[in-house]
Amino acid sequence: MPIPPHSLLPKTKSLWVLTVLTVIGLGVLQPELLARGRRAVNCTQFDIDSTASRPLRPVSLPPSTGCRTRVRNGSPVPDPTCTPGAINPTINVALLRIPSFRTACIRQQVTTEREKAQTYGWYGIAHPRNNSGRNQSCELDHLVPLELGGADTLDNIWPLCGPPGVTLAARYFKVKDRVEDYLAWRVKRSDMDLPLAQRGIATDWTQYIADAERYCPSKICH
Repeated sequence: MPIPPHSLLPKTKSLWVLTVLTVIGLGVLQPELLARGRRAVNCTQFDIDSTASRPLRPVSLPPSTGCRTRVRNGSPVPDPTCTPGAINPTINVALLRIPSFRTACIRQQVTTEREKAQTYGWYGIAHPRNNSGRNQSCELDHLVPLELGGADTLDNIWPLCGPPGVTLAARYFKVKDRVEDYLAWRVKRSDMDLPLAQRGIATDWTQYIADAERYCPSKICH
């Protein structure tokens, strides 16, 4: 029996096919569209300049000599002549306290991922392969985190890597994440001035590790 042309298919079946195709299409496209919509709504309501940057110490980039990490309290800190840290001066405590504010309003607004990856070469670190999930060994870290008003500029970005042979949660960039959460929690509670937190984490983020582990054991610092 020959198959009837599409125009002769029962209307209910045609509508069913159309509905399925529409749902599939939305399933593919909608997350991206929704993300764009959320970003536009979340960011345009804030009076910020996403490209603004003020270095905590003037430096010339790219650096003329190689950058070297140092060790403080058993963890690496960046070379201040390459990564002094930088802040976005249009971000203040009142803004950070707004629940709808997202760091996506600042991220990728000044430098691309490819530009950030240049810092691996500055520090003489090989770009890691398969650097995701449990296998992640390095993170291109904002020294002054975006959640503390850090800038998305190269003087605030460095490769934070290692140590090998430990679980993901014990790697340096995850430990620093907990420090960032702890300091942001204190700033929002008015327990610490924002400029003090910014300069403190830029100078030596490791000085806060013990307190972060003590006060934020179960992600209560949010």
